[in-house]
Amino acid sequence: MAERREEMLRAAIEQIEERGVAAVRISDVASALGVSNALVLYHFATKERLVAAAFAHAAEADLARLRKLLSRRTTALRRLRAAVRWYAPTGQAKGWRLWIEGWAVSLRDPALREVARDLDRQWKAALTEVIEEGVEAGEFTCPDPAGAALRLTALLDGLAVQLTSYTGTIPRSRARTWAEEALARELELPGPGR
Repeated sequence: MAERREEMLRAAIEQIEERGVAAVRISDVASALGVSNALVLYHFATKERLVAAAFAHAAEADLARLRKLLSRRTTALRRLRAAVRWYAPTGQAKGWRLWIEGWAVSLRDPALREVARDLDRQWKAALTEVIEEGVEAGEFTCPDPAGAALRLTALLDGLAVQLTSYTGTIPRSRARTWAEEALARELELPGPGR
């Protein structure tokens, strides 16, 4: 039962990335899996619940990857750089279209808004914690770890919109450099890569 539900969530994520939240239908998810609409509705009752569950599933996967990066046995600086490189829209993180779609829909959908808000809170809290560890260990200086985490995520989210929605506006290499420079600035380091 849980395995079938997870298959449906993965199929819903794929359909949302391909079609967008507004255009995706229960029948698209059912068809992708070769099951009936009734089976999908049995597990989720409505399209809105399916979409919210799919976003929650994607959020958990992203958070698990972030936690794995941040729990490595290395310096806080290396962990932060790895997390920023992965999360930046120029890195290996997938699903930026999914999140941009989700942010748009969450303006009107309270359940989805809560999923997005919770992911955002957890992401910032994880970054804040590692920044605090680095400050405590004397690796770098940062007078406002929570503010630094907020500014970094805001920059990365904004770059994701630019690179995903407005292809060609910013070269990927420039976006990568901006992310590295922002991290260096927030941690009062001499510059990226140093």
